[in-house]
Amino acid sequence: MIEIPYAELHAFPDGDRPHTGNPAGVALLNEPMSDADRLGVAQSNNLSETAFLESLETDLWRLRWFTPGSEVDLCGHATLAAAVWLFETGRVDGETAGFETRSGRLSVQRRHDGLYRMDFPEVGWRGVDRDPAVCTAMGGEPLEAFDLDRVHGSRYHMLVYADEAAIAGLAPDLGALAALQTNVVATAPGRSADIVSRFFAPGVGVAEDPVTGSAHCTLAPFWVQRLGRETLTARQIGPRPGALGVCAPGEGRVELVGSAARYLDGVIRI
Repeated sequence: MIEIPYAELHAFPDGDRPHTGNPAGVALLNEPMSDADRLGVAQSNNLSETAFLESLETDLWRLRWFTPGSEVDLCGHATLAAAVWLFETGRVDGETAGFETRSGRLSVQRRHDGLYRMDFPEVGWRGVDRDPAVCTAMGGEPLEAFDLDRVHGSRYHMLVYADEAAIAGLAPDLGALAALQTNVVATAPGRSADIVSRFFAPGVGVAEDPVTGSAHCTLAPFWVQRLGRETLTARQIGPRPGALGVCAPGEGRVELVGSAARYLDGVIRI
């Protein structure tokens, strides 16, 4: 039997409101673990992602993310959760935690205001014709449609709607989206923030992800261009809302700013 330090954090919470943000598991490995065991832990946790950390050198870790179904190439909220846990448990010597991942080197910097700045890659987009089957499954007619560079698994589609009320009112047919093998980022200019969104990912086994960092790797540069401002406030609305700041400094990078609340600490035994 091995014992693995473990925590669950809620990343990008909606201010101080409890039970908001996106839950992520964080496991620190002090010895090798097979991919089958990592997947088994992720299935037991039954969260959208569990982050597995392995120390490489001072303030640098190997980071891998597993859903209950598979390993993924990029995950924002679980990266933030992992970084906040490392900082709060005294495992980071400096002010920046670095991570080697399947999407290259990522970093999370602790700011003096208690928030954390994440340096992530931009995920590109391109305009496409609106897919009637996807629009029908979403239950609301978008203004524009875009395909996104695939993060992992099924097709990624972004639909732009008129306003926040349209996003809040979406009630998609998730079975139809799953059959279409399509994940949908729905977004619009917001009232409660500069931009709002929801993310439906039945194509990777997640009906609705609460606050999706990787989706904002597209939303940030897209809306920065549309609104003509480099820094924006963002909220992912829906049953479990959350909030973050976004910035698109250019050169293919995106900055996400947020926090994560520790929900539980413990030990996994396998």
